[in-house]
Amino acid sequence: MANFVLVAGARLGAWAWDDVVPPLRAAGHGVYPLTLSGLADKQGLPAGQQTHVQDIVDAVEREDLYDVVLVGHSYSGVPVGQAAERIGDRLSRVVFVDSSLPVDGEPFCAAFSDGGVQLKAQLAEHDGFWPVPPAAHFDGHGLTDEQIARIVAGATPHPGATLTEPAVLARSLADLPATYILCSLDQREPDDDLADLLASEHWRLVRMGTGHWPMFSRPRELARILGDVLR
Repeated sequence: MANFVLVAGARLGAWAWDDVVPPLRAAGHGVYPLTLSGLADKQGLPAGQQTHVQDIVDAVEREDLYDVVLVGHSYSGVPVGQAAERIGDRLSRVVFVDSSLPVDGEPFCAAFSDGGVQLKAQLAEHDGFWPVPPAAHFDGHGLTDEQIARIVAGATPHPGATLTEPAVLARSLADLPATYILCSLDQREPDDDLADLLASEHWRLVRMGTGHWPMFSRPRELARILGDVLR
């Protein structure tokens, strides 16, 4: 059995995993959903990119966890990927759920087509926070109206420094034991950077036929996939 540390994407907190936690625990795993600093019930705490990395490392060490599967969704793939190499032999595997991936020396926003220009403008307009998007932002991702309403109601503005400060990696992500869960309703292919990583013997690809928020749209299927990643 593994210990799963679950970290949701931008603007979300531990609550986003509420439908994934019970089936994982029923299968006998330890499950530790995590809220990062500045979000959800931790609003008001100052946070930069390395704060979020340390949040994850601290959670693993505080609970004295081994056989750890770190799970990062969307934005949180960036801090999770950094934390994975910092917890040493406590790590069994890292799982990226339709997520961004850290690049040494680059911030999360660097992956945007405009290099993050529009995002930085949003941060400037909203006191340094990435605002919660309207419900229409979640259309086309296999979510019901009720699921969308739940996400919007629970989401909180995201601290901007976590999006603009650079990642710090000591070694290549290709060296990590990793699974990438690609979520797509149109069966899109991995981009070039992900394809390069998937060429590593340490990486695996799993596809889900759903949108970007599978913990809401397909929680039981996601829990089953997570439970199988060490097999």
